[in-house]
Amino acid sequence: MRIGLTGGIGSGKSTVARMWVALGATLVDTDAIAHAITAPGGAAMAAIRDAFGDKAVAADGALDRVHMRELAFSDPLAKRRLEAIVHPVIGLEALRQAQAAEGPVVFDVPLLAESAAWRARCDRILVVDCPEEVQVERVVERSGWQPSQVRTIIAQQASRPRRRGIADAVIHNAGLSLDDLRDQVRDLFRLWVDRAPHDPLSNRPL
Repeated sequence: MRIGLTGGIGSGKSTVARMWVALGATLVDTDAIAHAITAPGGAAMAAIRDAFGDKAVAADGALDRVHMRELAFSDPLAKRRLEAIVHPVIGLEALRQAQAAEGPVVFDVPLLAESAAWRARCDRILVVDCPEEVQVERVVERSGWQPSQVRTIIAQQASRPRRRGIADAVIHNAGLSLDDLRDQVRDLFRLWVDRAPHDPLSNRPL
């Protein structure tokens, strides 16, 4: 069972991912892979330097995230060029990790709604959703960013209706306690994993 997990910034997607892991799933985190391949000596850094020059590379040899974020927001062509470099590398590493896993796999993919290729890799898709004002409040509280910065990022992401439109299940993560959220994840685990006859975790007690 391969489950695609997605949601906007501040939706609580990472919290939901940790709950799946606690139930026995293997997490394949594409954001973590992206950071690894753009770290000093990372698999994508040589191609990024060739495409964007030394300004794209920080003093330690990692991707200069501030520079590239500003460039991507202001230049859609540059954003597409960067994605054309990093996305194939992320995809290969994600599939390698999934193939090495035993039992269910959860792909944490922020751009799942935008990628037909990623959706085709998943047996089920779970979207974590909440109102935009809740997203802004959470991100401001945890990061100290200005609300305008958070709204700029939200505007760059898939819309809430677009994400919900690809979902097999949606968790509406607004006003839920952690226990309530955990109960919803557990219910989906039972429905999608424990009832899957081919899955080695079938009938595993929770």
